[in-house]
Amino acid sequence: MSARGKARKRALDILFEAELRGEDPLKILAERVERQEPPVNEYTSTIVEGVARHHARIDELITTYAEGWTLDRMPAVDRNLLRGGTYELLWIPDVPEGVVISEWVHLAGELSTDESPQFVNGLLARFKQLKPSLTL
Repeated sequence: MSARGKARKRALDILFEAELRGEDPLKILAERVERQEPPVNEYTSTIVEGVARHHARIDELITTYAEGWTLDRMPAVDRNLLRGGTYELLWIPDVPEGVVISEWVHLAGELSTDESPQFVNGLLARFKQLKPSLTL
């Protein structure tokens, strides 16, 4: 797994843990950075901080475009995969969009249900298509 792939996985772990614990992901991130076990990559921090900063808009987009699914009905891991992928796709311009989608779909395949990769791929691909018209 690439360094950025590991950073994405670590960001997902932090976002997922924060949701399960009902805590601010920035607090969990700070704990991980302080402990440095395992070390927190700068890109992990970028993703977690970006998701936290744009959380309301990201959840609004997911809710609007996830046809037939509410955030509450989605598995927690899928919600957080989509949050990380949406942030990276829409707010980090230096990573190719295809790479972003592929990496988050790969994580969905490793960590979630059999249907999750297709679901994550479909929604992130939709955001890629709509990106020029989305107000961020």
